[in-house]
Amino acid sequence: MIDSDDTQPPAPRRNRVLDALKRAERKVFTRPAPKSAKAQIEFLYTRAKRSTKALAEQLGVSTRTVQRYRAGQQTKPQKRLQAALVEETESQWQPQVREQARERAATSSGMMVEVTAYFGFTCTVSSDDGRERTITTPISPTYAAQILQLQEAGATEEDLHPIVAEAITESYFTEWGTRADGLRADFTHVRSIDFEF
Repeated sequence: MIDSDDTQPPAPRRNRVLDALKRAERKVFTRPAPKSAKAQIEFLYTRAKRSTKALAEQLGVSTRTVQRYRAGQQTKPQKRLQAALVEETESQWQPQVREQARERAATSSGMMVEVTAYFGFTCTVSSDDGRERTITTPISPTYAAQILQLQEAGATEEDLHPIVAEAITESYFTEWGTRADGLRADFTHVRSIDFEF
């Protein structure tokens, strides 16, 4: 049955926070990831311990397809395979560089976040009404560590929202505990979000 109620807001796109964390990691690359399908296949083949079968399963294609790309018999993947090649290559590229950036964020430098979302508040004293805001603010290493640990543990978008909201509340709304004591901010309907290590 089709719901005819046009007053419902559109469903929020999934994984905005998770995608933003992936993008932040990719910004720290010291060398560009392979771009051509053949170079991507070769890189992923090496990472799959030179197992054509394992790589084919990872990409969701046949072993013959992997062999054709490695041999240069095919060079232009269809959209689904092209997206899988980019995602898998970038998620496995320069693991030590990514790990160093994550370690710095969690122990010393923290992260920057820029988010456009609907922020609502609960507070023991008066507060602004909830509304959509665009906020750019630093996140302390303590919160950065918690966010990155949750991401690594396979957290969902819904798991990450409260901790990111807490981090933003601490630095932006309460200015590290110097004002608005007891304020708690939550965000929903995330329009855009970006992190920077």
